[in-house]
Amino acid sequence: MPSSSAPAPRAEPAGLHRVLKARHLSMIAIGGAIGTGLFVASGSAIAQAGPGGALLTYLVVGAMVYFIMTSLGELAAFMPVAGSFSTYASRYVEEGFGFALGWNFWFSWAIVVAVDLVAVQLVMAYWWPGMPGIVWSLLFLLLMVGLNAFSARGFGESEYWFALIKVVAVIGFIVTGVAMLLGIVRGAENVGFSNWHTGEAPFAGSFATLIGVAMIVAYSFQGTELVGVAAGESEDPKRNVPRAVRQVFWRILLFYVLAIVVIGFLIPYTDPHLLRSEVSDIAVSPFTLVFQRAGLLSAATVMNAVILTSVLSAGNSGMYAATRMLFNLAVEGKAPRALARLTRAGVPFNALMCTTALACLCLFSAIFSPQVVYIWLLNTAGMTEFIVWLSIAVCHYRFRRGYVLQGHDLARLPYRAGLFPFGPLIAFVLCLLITLGQNYQAFTQGRIDWGGAIATYIGIPLFLLTWLGYRLVKKSRFVRWREMRFVANEDLPAVQNSNVQESPSASRHTRTRASEA
Repeated sequence: MPSSSAPAPRAEPAGLHRVLKARHLSMIAIGGAIGTGLFVASGSAIAQAGPGGALLTYLVVGAMVYFIMTSLGELAAFMPVAGSFSTYASRYVEEGFGFALGWNFWFSWAIVVAVDLVAVQLVMAYWWPGMPGIVWSLLFLLLMVGLNAFSARGFGESEYWFALIKVVAVIGFIVTGVAMLLGIVRGAENVGFSNWHTGEAPFAGSFATLIGVAMIVAYSFQGTELVGVAAGESEDPKRNVPRAVRQVFWRILLFYVLAIVVIGFLIPYTDPHLLRSEVSDIAVSPFTLVFQRAGLLSAATVMNAVILTSVLSAGNSGMYAATRMLFNLAVEGKAPRALARLTRAGVPFNALMCTTALACLCLFSAIFSPQVVYIWLLNTAGMTEFIVWLSIAVCHYRFRRGYVLQGHDLARLPYRAGLFPFGPLIAFVLCLLITLGQNYQAFTQGRIDWGGAIATYIGIPLFLLTWLGYRLVKKSRFVRWREMRFVANEDLPAVQNSNVQESPSASRHTRTRASEA
């Protein structure tokens, strides 16, 4: 065994390196959640449901996300592994369920990377309309691969600064909007509460409309769960994961709610620009419209740069999350073993290349229009993310029930989610309602729109078939309460077959606890 003063180089690295700090975890989750959903799609939500309806929907969905995040926080703080949801599902629900969830998560975020690479084409066309879009996708794909290929710390640092740009943009927008409402900005029209009384405002549409808007809102929040994957490479998950969960949720909710309030006050929901809000037309982003009304004539250019950063950030996070999930599937024997190989820097390079290959679906834009490919990929990825959220609620419910039934002390949990069992149950019901209502319009037009329905809901039967197929082949069954294994935080490296390398300080702590045992 090499001495501590002069360690010999090793041919095979011990595993993932715990190098992500608390600030990295927070910004990874923020970076994954603040994207085009806030900067662009928020206008569509207000146009359909009115300012009051949009605000109510954001609050309800925000409550759902809060319970999902606290459930994930309890699980991730207790068991910080790169496999996150897949590992929890296998251990506390059913092995086939974990298998299907892991592959579902990998597929989901690899497709999200492809979505963001197509979005890059649409954004860059604002400045260089004559440049073939596929060139931009390839350039940004190489950039994402480079940021993920060197080390987890390199990814964490890049994501920290990408996310910070978005946070500054949102804060600047909120401050500008409030200043306009208070009459501080000269030349800005003092609208008062008039836009909350225009037409059917503050609520427009029906209950079915709110369900449809909830899907837009929920998709905007997706990405907050990435903190669960990143926990596997956190320096001190017992402390950093709970802190990230608490800070990230409230910050994101604050950003979204305040932004919606500002937009609802300053722009009437009947404004035709809001109805046309899409990533291919930055000029009609509600953020751009508000900045322009404040007299900032270069607002479209600035927001285009911010949205480009947000797209790159979301794609970068997606590349990281998908790669780590595929690595963990390989470690657990649910994917080819070659995908578990790591570089000296602790990066699962083979898994990264597989994720990159699926992200190359963005290149279909060379055959079809970027707008068509963007919508196609977005619909494909949308349902898979909701399946992850539903599964987190199920995993947490069964984890806590089994933990208590086996006589374990709740006080020993590094982080404990409140309002159990109502929290995960409320999250499950709300998420299921939004999931099934994603494309209710396909069934309300007199005849069923089979094309639209299949595009929206194909993720559900694929997940179920993967799950049931695994059960038939492996003869797996649901985990009974008494069979659940609860492993202490400091023993995790043994659980992962030594595939996680601690930071020096954490490693010393682990060895000390192991020797005491």
